[in-house]
Amino acid sequence: MCFSATANFAGSAVLGTIGVATLAEVRNRREVLLAAMPCLFALHQFTEGFVWLGLDRGMPLLAHDAGAAYVLYAQGLLPVLMPLSIFLIEPTRRKQRQMFGFLMLGTLLALYILWGLVAYPLQVSALAHGIIYENVMTVTTPVAVLYVIATCGAMFFSGFRSLVLMGWANLIGLLIVMEVRRYEFTSLWCAYAAVVSVLIYIFFRRKRKHLPSAAQ
Repeated sequence: MCFSATANFAGSAVLGTIGVATLAEVRNRREVLLAAMPCLFALHQFTEGFVWLGLDRGMPLLAHDAGAAYVLYAQGLLPVLMPLSIFLIEPTRRKQRQMFGFLMLGTLLALYILWGLVAYPLQVSALAHGIIYENVMTVTTPVAVLYVIATCGAMFFSGFRSLVLMGWANLIGLLIVMEVRRYEFTSLWCAYAAVVSVLIYIFFRRKRKHLPSAAQ
């Protein structure tokens, strides 16, 4: 999904197709946000394709503006959208109460990150086969730790086993990216999350056949 504009655009097309198929499985409006995640990741990868074009062709304004849009979703919206999508799909009040803290954490973190992105400049550059998005307020270790908790935490309390597994897959991917390619974290993590979001399609395909574990 990263590495080049071509890879981003091709990945976006694949994810978009999967996203449309996932949305076709929706039977309840509370499922829409989670089902829309593959489509949102498709749009996200499409946006990063323009970041690559700007960097490769010496168009700094394009690279910066597309990078700002990319980071807005990755850092400013995803910490809210991910726990909210899990919160909405849960059928029991008990499970929702367990997830509420993650939703509040994601909301507060997103507000802080949005403030940082507005108040301080964003630097976009390429390194090896990834893109570095630098903002002095959003690249700190505390923000990274809270980001991991906010985006993955709610999944571990889900009554759906497949969403718990997706939580583990996301957490392992986050930790590996942070350890191996920390400076390219935003770009590589979102590419990984886009791939993992395919599990959302599988979840909706199987959801009609399985009750949440909390109801069993």
